[in-house]
Amino acid sequence: MNEIRNFCIIAHIDHGKSTLADRFLEFTGTIDKRVMKEQVLDRMDLERERGITIKLQPVRMKWKGSQLNLIDTPGHVDFSYEVSRSLAACEGAILVVDATQGIEAQTLANTFLALEYGLKIIPVLNKIDLPAAEPERRAEEIEKLLGFNKDEIYLVSAKEGHGVEDLLDAIVEKVPLPAENNIFQTHTHVFEKKEETKALIFDSTFDSYRGVVSSVRVFQGEIKKGDKLKLLRSGKGIEALEVGFLNPEYSPTPALHTGEVGYIVTGLKNVVDARVGETLWKGEKMAEYSKAVSLPGYHEVTPFVFAGIYPTQGDDFSLLRKSLEKLSLNDAALCFTPEHSGALGHGFRAGFLGLLHLDIVQERLEREFDLDLLITAPSVSYEIVLNDKTIKTISNPSELPDSGNYLEIREPWMKIAILTPAEYIGSIMELCTSKRGMSKDIQYPSQDRAELLFEIPLASIITDFYDDLKSLTSGFASMSYEPLNLRTGNLVRLDILVAGDKVDALSQIVHKDAAYHAGESWCTRLKEIIPKAQFAIAIQASIGARILSRTTIPALRKDVTAKLYGGDVTRKNKLLKKQKKGKKRLKQFGKVTIPQEAFFAMMKK
Repeated sequence: MNEIRNFCIIAHIDHGKSTLADRFLEFTGTIDKRVMKEQVLDRMDLERERGITIKLQPVRMKWKGSQLNLIDTPGHVDFSYEVSRSLAACEGAILVVDATQGIEAQTLANTFLALEYGLKIIPVLNKIDLPAAEPERRAEEIEKLLGFNKDEIYLVSAKEGHGVEDLLDAIVEKVPLPAENNIFQTHTHVFEKKEETKALIFDSTFDSYRGVVSSVRVFQGEIKKGDKLKLLRSGKGIEALEVGFLNPEYSPTPALHTGEVGYIVTGLKNVVDARVGETLWKGEKMAEYSKAVSLPGYHEVTPFVFAGIYPTQGDDFSLLRKSLEKLSLNDAALCFTPEHSGALGHGFRAGFLGLLHLDIVQERLEREFDLDLLITAPSVSYEIVLNDKTIKTISNPSELPDSGNYLEIREPWMKIAILTPAEYIGSIMELCTSKRGMSKDIQYPSQDRAELLFEIPLASIITDFYDDLKSLTSGFASMSYEPLNLRTGNLVRLDILVAGDKVDALSQIVHKDAAYHAGESWCTRLKEIIPKAQFAIAIQASIGARILSRTTIPALRKDVTAKLYGGDVTRKNKLLKKQKKGKKRLKQFGKVTIPQEAFFAMMKK
């Protein structure tokens, strides 16, 4: 255990984190140079295509007699739960900053998270080989914002390999031993019984042949092949069918000991049993597992963004359910419940940490499970105070009671930090205030860079806010966010009526000031999508009984006068009058069913 160092790499997207991990594997001889490829720890095609890390990936290396366990972590704010689980399994973290771009918003967020876990942080300036690199200036930013001295910062070129050996030596020298982990220091009551074995599950995957394979960090004791173990929170019993390390492929070993990071083949077939954050336990009296204390830090994920997921083919509903269950195994932030829509049929209401998380889940479902899906417009959860003072939480706008049946609506607010070149401050201030944001502070890490702090409703930033921010700043601004609290807002439910019938799937909760423009936009889009009928179809946007916007799809008209070849005009008027009466009768009794194809086309626009 004295030779073990557990660490992770934290960085913003595209700061060279995966490339640095590649050099570690190369310099330590973990992977032969002949089979080396770029982003070797990014296993999914989706990660390689987008150039981002989505799933954390552990790997074991050896350097000068020490065992180094690296956990490669995602960099985007939507995958912060993945980062938190990685930090809980480590004693140290390498903080990678791009020498050409400097500190970004997510860099700060992940650094403060690592400090909360008590990790030893080693700051690194990467990409020093590039002509645009400014190591002196970026080092001053790190010193000013994070408090590190300049001589503590390592200068590295992950692409060329410069400085990587010195960084590996620093990991061995500076990262604390497993026994000095923050959990041991602040939660000693968790390890009162020395004969117990405890391990943290920080990742899980599903293998069609092996069942659930869990990545674990052993905090106390040892786990051998064939051991009977308990999952403390679910109470499920498992057998360790195989234990080993990831190098980065599966490498079986007789046992995992205190301080080590590895994998366990559990054999579980129910994908919800081995949740990320669970504690694996083994004791002398297995029946007393209920008295054991779980490892600290586990918490249920709170999703911020909700959307409906529906299969375009009704027969795929059961396949969608199984696919979501398998995906949620190694994506602990994904949660879902069944729901039914009159327009879309059976589907699921799913919760996500952000729009990128939603996008990644959709693409993984379509690629890995061959599903054709529709994702409805994203929304957030609201707290409703009913007339009897009871509180109800809703994530679907159609669940909001009619006006007069509740006292107030509370919406989630976020604290956002935006790092930007100073010349864009005015544009960003204007964007945030237009989204109901409130400016709280402006700081200047350097002469030409500013950090803007805002409080803003979550509903205002889950759609096109990030795209607008990037457009206004030519892609130079970065953003991180964290939940703040719930606040009462002047919110209303905007309903869409087609031929007088409300379409629940299109209901939205919007701020009253923005309701008119939102209603007008939806009516215009629906007019383009819904096919014409034999009678005129009215499309309306309303708040309760008040109609805000209306448009009409004209009726299909058969040319009833085409057979006339002349004669008195009264014959023509008689046929047109008869047709008009028929249209009126159809409009009175006819019903409009929005075809699924039209609805899908509208939502995908």
